[in-house]
Amino acid sequence: MTTENKNHKVNPKISTVLFDLDGTLIDTAPDMALALDLLCDEEQQSRLPYSKVRPIVSNGSVALVTLAFGEELEEQTLERLKKRYLEIYQDNLSVHSKLFDEMDQLLRQLELNNIKWGVVTNKPGWLTEPLMESLGLTRRAACIVSSDSTVNRKPHPEPMYYACELTNAKPHECIYIGDARRDIEAGKNAGMRTIIAEYGYIEDSEDTSDWQADHHIQSPSQIFALI
Repeated sequence: MTTENKNHKVNPKISTVLFDLDGTLIDTAPDMALALDLLCDEEQQSRLPYSKVRPIVSNGSVALVTLAFGEELEEQTLERLKKRYLEIYQDNLSVHSKLFDEMDQLLRQLELNNIKWGVVTNKPGWLTEPLMESLGLTRRAACIVSSDSTVNRKPHPEPMYYACELTNAKPHECIYIGDARRDIEAGKNAGMRTIIAEYGYIEDSEDTSDWQADHHIQSPSQIFALI
């Protein structure tokens, strides 16, 4: 995969860089996988290898529970397991989670150049906000938009527009970076430039060229050069 799609050029007047959270800004997979392991232990279910769990993390709690316990779960059982998974994850929110390698350097570059950055995630605020706070990111971020910040979630553009309101930016002045198809769709739906974080949680079966993002990157260090 090439670093840059040569058919597009990023708008040179970028004022704001927006990130998806899980798999783009923060490497949360170790703690989300740990929570699934602990749930499996409680339910006397075999643990899954980390390599199988990591690509599913961005899809959330239901996807992880379904991965571990099967797709034939009754709705009541699925809801119980999801609720318990989230309780366990909340108690282990930032044991191993950290910024991706090179990300802190990127954020400092943005800050030094007066480029705002923020988060738009489908993770609920009661998990997003304490995670950001535990890593010392809350005061640095120009906005934190969670799944419950707006009526609609990604891929709907509403969270993206709300991020623009909070950062006093226009959509065409923003770049959105994510590791899921819905991230790119949300950014495009809002009129933002989009970048796929290839280092994130992407299943092998996904063909990211189909997402029609403006750029693809393999590490956070490549982002600043595109701005």
